Amino acid sequence: MKRNLLAASVALSIFTLVGCSEKEPELTTSIQQASYGIGLNMGQSLLQDGLDDVDTQALALGMQDALSGSEARVSEKDLIAAFGELQTRAEERANTQNVEALEANTAYLVENAERDGVITTESGLQYEVIESGDADGAQPKVSDVVSVHYEGKLTDGTVFDSSISRGEPIDLPVSGVIPGWVEALQLMRVGDKWKVTIPSDLAYGPGSPSPLIPPNSVLVFDMELLGIQQDEE
Repeated sequence: MKRNLLAASVALSIFTLVGCSEKEPELTTSIQQASYGIGLNMGQSLLQDGLDDVDTQALALGMQDALSGSEARVSEKDLIAAFGELQTRAEERANTQNVEALEANTAYLVENAERDGVITTESGLQYEVIESGDADGAQPKVSDVVSVHYEGKLTDGTVFDSSISRGEPIDLPVSGVIPGWVEALQLMRVGDKWKVTIPSDLAYGPGSPSPLIPPNSVLVFDMELLGIQQDEE
């Protein structure tokens, strides 16, 4: 995280310096656009760490001193202590947000379980049959590769991934997805369309593969099992 703090600090320093100039730089050349993209990624990293109140003027001053070769105005000892305090504060904020998210998600799952047609499995997975395939249709095994159309959303309706919008189903191994998908796919039959609500502990938990998915998120998927390709082994 300290590396993220330093990198994002550089990005915000650059932004501050730009803001002090008479006009914003053009973003027409590949170098300008790539430079902007690097700064954008670094800034987003800082925000993900919960550090949205950094003093950008102090950041700009540090950048100017570094570029001019001036002596640092803060000792290394004080810098290390300051970064430690900043990291601790960010972690405390993240922990608070995680607790709040878990509480909200627990309430959501309780309410969703009470809706007509929603089935809750022993693991806590919830699913609703939207459309049924053939009653004698094949069911995937954990060793199978399946073809699926899906759209993944957060509980507020935000779409974070969708093969449907891309217009292309995805082929994937049943054993290679999140636990909620592993369970749901083995319950479905070819042709089934389900709405599947996955508790965070059956999804990504406190971790996340994308900034679009906050830690401890309940994930809601519209899933259609299109087919099964038997594992050659």
